[in-house]
Amino acid sequence: MDNVLVIETTNLTKKFGEQTAVDQLNLEIPAGSIFGFIGPSGCGKTTTVRLLIGIYEPTSGSARVLNTAPHAFNRQEQVKIGYMPQQFVLYPDLTVWENLNFAASLYGVPLRRHKQLHELLQLVNLEEHVGKRANQLSGGMQRRLSLAAALVHKPSLLFLDEPTTGIDPVLRRKFWDHFVELQQMGHTLFVTTQYVGEAAYCDYVGVMNNGRLIAIDTPEALRRRVQGGDVLHLRTQEEVTYALLRQLGEQPFVQNGRVSRLPESTLQIIVEEASTALPLLLEWCQEQEIAVESVSEYVVPFDDIFVELIEKETAHV
Repeated sequence: MDNVLVIETTNLTKKFGEQTAVDQLNLEIPAGSIFGFIGPSGCGKTTTVRLLIGIYEPTSGSARVLNTAPHAFNRQEQVKIGYMPQQFVLYPDLTVWENLNFAASLYGVPLRRHKQLHELLQLVNLEEHVGKRANQLSGGMQRRLSLAAALVHKPSLLFLDEPTTGIDPVLRRKFWDHFVELQQMGHTLFVTTQYVGEAAYCDYVGVMNNGRLIAIDTPEALRRRVQGGDVLHLRTQEEVTYALLRQLGEQPFVQNGRVSRLPESTLQIIVEEASTALPLLLEWCQEQEIAVESVSEYVVPFDDIFVELIEKETAHV
């Protein structure tokens, strides 16, 4: 993380009475990145966001956002930040258009903004509902309106607290495509989510559990940490004998002898680098006269990575 840091925390802690919601959190998030904050409900993600935007003050430790302590933000710094909370906080008696127009006026968006507002409503699929009052919208539609309001002033730093909850998969993909576009334009995004698969869109991922940050890295590095390397699946025409299985585990391209059987004459092999190990594996099979049906890299789903990280952390508590 060599870039300028937009968010930096040192042992950031928040307690509510005897309960510790965030426990000694250390983060460094560079400008122009997407940071995904993943964890089960109630693990401290929302409390962290509220600490970083200045709604809460820390019990101990510190945070700097845009090089300023959040509770000391001035107006100039506040307008650089967009925030989409989990709860719907816009005006229930105003229409979709009125809410978005009001949010734009709060942030000083120029009066000639009709085109910009329509583009935002198109992004969140609310173009046909501009005249509906917010209290007539479904929960998912309210979240879409909240997202549009958070984006309306084109903030350089966006905090999105579970923006895709209750959103259908097609629209969720559309949102993430837009988030990536924003990131490519130089914006920084801090996104909390319970959809673990969304980690694939992020530059960095933090995994939170019981108020503690248990892992932070790139998505690929987290995957490799859990797997111990890359994973190859080798399917053969006939079952590989135990003797050959043991011999395969001793090959230098196999990580710590990690070869295991899967159903349908398939072996799972952990290697350092799939691209380097693949030709060596095929060469070894040819030498042993093993008829290969297929061999490919297997990408472990992030759901499985997340579960294993949580289980490992729980086992050490």
